[in-house]
Amino acid sequence: MNKDSYEIEPIGTIHSELKTRQEAPNQGCEGAPEAWIDLNPEFAEGLEGISAGCDLILITWLHRARRDVLKVHPRRDPTRPLAGVFATRSPDRPNPLGLHQVRVLEINGARIRVGPLEAIDGTPLVDIKPLLPRSANA
Repeated sequence: MNKDSYEIEPIGTIHSELKTRQEAPNQGCEGAPEAWIDLNPEFAEGLEGISAGCDLILITWLHRARRDVLKVHPRRDPTRPLAGVFATRSPDRPNPLGLHQVRVLEINGARIRVGPLEAIDGTPLVDIKPLLPRSANA
């Protein structure tokens, strides 16, 4: 492995009614549906301490993103001037990591129902982090 390369292994998969990028809203709060996460069984123990009602940040690998794009029209609006991808939430970027704030609705073993989530069906889940209140120092 190149010393300047890094490997990311998915810990699970998103299952959603959203099947294409065109169906997905720009942000979860803009009408995204609930979705299920199937966590790989070897990571299920890592869910200890998470329950329905918890707010989480999901980090995903946006597997259908273009990695050769450095400028986009913000919010997919061609009337807006081009901006660098690092100034936008565009899925198209050199390392297409997605950040999604969701609420846990249900946990059933290694399956988690969350919402709202704008990730499309089949999106690999890379990590889960709790959403901490602004006053938290952890």
